[in-house]
Amino acid sequence: MQPYFSLSYSSPNELPFVAKLVLRLADAHKIWLLDGDMGAGKTTFIKAVCRELGVEDIVQSPTFSLVNEYRTGKGETCYHFDFYRIKDQAEAMDIGVEEYFASGNFCFIEWPAKIPQLLPERYLKISINLDSQNGRTLQLAKHE
Repeated sequence: MQPYFSLSYSSPNELPFVAKLVLRLADAHKIWLLDGDMGAGKTTFIKAVCRELGVEDIVQSPTFSLVNEYRTGKGETCYHFDFYRIKDQAEAMDIGVEEYFASGNFCFIEWPAKIPQLLPERYLKISINLDSQNGRTLQLAKHE
């Protein structure tokens, strides 16, 4: 799957612009897979996207709970998953991950490589990588 869009940014101050742009480029994709090394900025990017969506809740990594649910001011729901600590895909099945993915709501998934057989067929893959000046490069790829 080749990226169709790439963008570099060097400051957290640029994240509102980046989040708006990615939301526009995502079209109708509501399942977002976020790849990147530890500390690359996946959760920080999700926070910026949630702000743009109007989420009123505190957005933080669901590392220990596996999933956090956020509400927007319009009553819409977003789900934020972090599968870093799971030992196998059964743990994701136990929380009903397939129902979340089928909900039609935004699902932001950190460490998706931990659940390869559970991923839906259609998603937006977002890769975030650190560059040599401590900036970030974000790449988008759509899987249809």
